[in-house]
Amino acid sequence: MFDRTLKIAPSILAADFANFGAECRAVEAEGADWVHVDVMDGHFVPNLTFGPAMCAALRPHIAGVMDVHLMIAPVDPYLEAFAKAGADNITVHVEAGPHIHRTLQAIAALGKTPGVAINPGTPVEAVAELLDLVGLVCVMTVNPGFGGQGFIESQLAKIARLRQMIGDRPVHVEVDGGISAATAPRVAQAGADVLVAGAAVFRGGSAEHPSAYGANIRAIRAAAEAALS
Repeated sequence: MFDRTLKIAPSILAADFANFGAECRAVEAEGADWVHVDVMDGHFVPNLTFGPAMCAALRPHIAGVMDVHLMIAPVDPYLEAFAKAGADNITVHVEAGPHIHRTLQAIAALGKTPGVAINPGTPVEAVAELLDLVGLVCVMTVNPGFGGQGFIESQLAKIARLRQMIGDRPVHVEVDGGISAATAPRVAQAGADVLVAGAAVFRGGSAEHPSAYGANIRAIRAAAEAALS
């Protein structure tokens, strides 16, 4: 069932790479709604992270939604592998290939929720013809490739325009990049309902001592919800 209530999706890119399974369990126990997995290929973006085997290894440790963000090109040859690895959402970049419509259809045919992401330099109109094919649109509020970057303020107008374009369609507006308790109110007011946060969630804690994760998640959620009340 589609639910537009605010969701916090910690990005494991900011977690302890040597302890991913425990980190996923800990962050969910501390209130994460989704777990966001950033897949980077060192080609489409200037960083290299993990592939389908890592997602498959993480799947038993994630009770809820595994939100997989593919920052790779080409992307089509790998869709089936990530679907088999247990991804619930598979998000691809509109900039990553010439046939995004077909790519999204392929994700849906695999039984997964298709998502489409747009970089800061891409106009929101690039997804106008795709809104009936997707379950989420991810607005990048940093240039993809690295965690810990500063939030790009100009993307707020894009988020608001996207939310207007979506109307009553069952499509999430996800925002990824520079999300913290300081920026969460602005993106929520603009229309985002899924907030991806890395360092702002994992800062100050560990899988063995996860209480900081819960405090960070609650702070982001409270700031966003206060802006909507």
